[in-house]
Amino acid sequence: MDKKISRMRRAIPTRRKIAELRVNRLTVFRSNQHIYAAIISPEGNTVLVSASTVEPEVRQQLAGQTGQGGNTAAASLVGKRVAEKAKAAGIELVAFDRSGFRYHGRVKALAEAAREAGLKF
Repeated sequence: MDKKISRMRRAIPTRRKIAELRVNRLTVFRSNQHIYAAIISPEGNTVLVSASTVEPEVRQQLAGQTGQGGNTAAASLVGKRVAEKAKAAGIELVAFDRSGFRYHGRVKALAEAAREAGLKF
């Protein structure tokens, strides 16, 4: 079994529980170079809000730093940005879906920054 399949297997119980709760979910995906966050509706078919290190505004703020999208500073910036967009859209309560990634490093930095910016989960 490769890494991706193992991660997806770890994600299944979390997604099942979040679907049971019927709340918006904050999903995270991280690659080696970037991190992405999106808030998805309870039905799972609509992305309500998203933010990532690929966005031009985020790229400008990270310009000149080493490891521009693949570090905890970039992850915390994305977490803050997704929380601000969510509050503007009227979303305050979400369930955190870490997509099978360990709650450590960039994933943890994103979650803590979103909490500090006002999201509740």
